[in-house]
Amino acid sequence: MTPTAPRAQGTVQIRGLRFGYPGREVLSGVDMDVEPGELVALVGLNGCGKSTLLRLSAGLLRPAAGRVLLDGDDMAGLSRRAAARRVALLHQSAPPVPGMTVRQLVRQGRYAARGPLGMLRDGDDAVCARAMADVDVTAWADRPVDSLSGGERQRVRLAMALAQDTRVLLLDEPTTYLDLRHQLEVLQTVARLRAERGLTVLMVLHDLGHAARFADRILALRDGRVAADGPPDEVVTPGLLAEVLGVAGRVGRDPVGGWPVCYPDHPLPAPQDLVK
Repeated sequence: MTPTAPRAQGTVQIRGLRFGYPGREVLSGVDMDVEPGELVALVGLNGCGKSTLLRLSAGLLRPAAGRVLLDGDDMAGLSRRAAARRVALLHQSAPPVPGMTVRQLVRQGRYAARGPLGMLRDGDDAVCARAMADVDVTAWADRPVDSLSGGERQRVRLAMALAQDTRVLLLDEPTTYLDLRHQLEVLQTVARLRAERGLTVLMVLHDLGHAARFADRILALRDGRVAADGPPDEVVTPGLLAEVLGVAGRVGRDPVGGWPVCYPDHPLPAPQDLVK
């Protein structure tokens, strides 16, 4: 086999990726590239494989076939701790930890780099301090996490992911359960950090309007396969709304920013309903 050529830091390559559970295939041969510094939004209906794709990309799952390459290295060959030194994944939700402070939670992001003994050392290292400063939570460092609002907790969890100090950031529905103000706050923070740190970001979003506004590219999954992949101006169409998201609707342009704006009208019958 010809060795894969080294790539620039932050390059993600996915080749022929397949994954499933007994009786159900989740991903059916996905191919995609994410270039260094790019922000790509994954969209699609529930169950189409978006979160599974992130978990495979973070090395938390092993594919049935195909490969996930980070800077040319196969993620399947890395231990979980080694993978966590290369890729940070912010899960959709996390169980509460009563009594844990913001500082303590952010320090959890240093486990892959510092190890269990290093986690026992007192004080924040420079990476934790920068992570908290970058999302503006330093003033809350000694507050219990469970005393914060949903939007505040999400910023703290983002700081924990940043504390892994990786070039690749994977975000699984980072705006879930947040009101509109906090959704925008989180997405604007991600966009700013991508630019300031040169991060490669792969982010699952349910809101196609947010994806069109903040992402360089949109990759739409349907039934475990890539249904569309390209810049928002090319991908966000009435056809995408119908074929991928199952709704009839219209697409216009934001009069100020120029990005696509979706106007969903009504849900379409599910494919199984059409054959009854």
